[in-house]
Amino acid sequence: MKTIIIPKPGEVKIIETPMPEPKEGEALLKVLRGGICGSDLGTYRGTFAYASYPRIPGHEFSARIEKLNGDASKYGLKEGMVVTCNPYFNCTKCYSCERGLLNCCEHNETLGAQRDGAFSEYITMPFERIYDGKGLDPAELAAIEPFCISYHGAVTRGQVKKGDKVLVIGAGTIGALAAVAAKSQGATVYIADVAQKKIDYAVKSFNLDGGIINNGDDFVEKCMKITDNKGFDVAIEAVGLPSTFQNAIDVAAFGANVVLIGVGKKNLDFNFTLLQKKELNVYGSRNALKKDFLNLIDLVKAGKVDLKKAITNTYRLDDAPQAFADFAAHGADMLKVEIDFTA
Repeated sequence: MKTIIIPKPGEVKIIETPMPEPKEGEALLKVLRGGICGSDLGTYRGTFAYASYPRIPGHEFSARIEKLNGDASKYGLKEGMVVTCNPYFNCTKCYSCERGLLNCCEHNETLGAQRDGAFSEYITMPFERIYDGKGLDPAELAAIEPFCISYHGAVTRGQVKKGDKVLVIGAGTIGALAAVAAKSQGATVYIADVAQKKIDYAVKSFNLDGGIINNGDDFVEKCMKITDNKGFDVAIEAVGLPSTFQNAIDVAAFGANVVLIGVGKKNLDFNFTLLQKKELNVYGSRNALKKDFLNLIDLVKAGKVDLKKAITNTYRLDDAPQAFADFAAHGADMLKVEIDFTA
């Protein structure tokens, strides 16, 4: 079978690998669609904090159940069902897992990051990590996982509520969907980026309240003008750069929530007394929980969010090396890039 692999930064290959065989309690899945995540792109670029090589990327995907090894009835799974999966493998033994915080397991291994991912024609997954797609189109179903990341950051961690003024810094997939999640709670939502095209696309596609170009020293001034010099109630960083995390702190209102979703490798040297002066609530946001997947599948199924608007580019499996190269070179013009494993 064909498998996409990143042997080293800047290189993507398609190789032949053996067909996997599901163990007891696992399903054999035929991958249908896979989304290239920012972390996959970071692995390709050599900038992802958790990357090691060689690595099979991919943790955003939809698939069809080909074979079930064991009784999966209590999970509601049947052969032929189109599904998505929870790609975060927790250890079950650390202090976080003991407290039910499975998404921030101390020894977490995410597909495509700390362990090989889903970008193969066939993969195996444990029954408990497979979720019924409830008839969603495979392309849209593959975007559920990044929506979960965004929702967990904006709603669970950021505690966005009706009437809040929210700023999301970063108009990539995670940032745009964090804005969608915040908007779904009745907030007034703005999005910022260095790329005007991405801002315009997010604002128009997801009915946001406005966009702010982040291109210089006047960024904070722009944000203060929008908020009548009060700052934002919730500031969400979805880039992973020291400068954008600093932006989030600077534009947050006194007593605001600041959420860090972005993953980076660089340090930030900043005046930490700002946290005390503003009494900011600063939250990290990592991965998502099973309830996020189930809730958002239902939300999309009900037609309350159109995830297809986030998918801007689709490539055939054989064109995967070009997909990564194009995304790396022209990211300002692309939002969610998916690979069609059936084409």
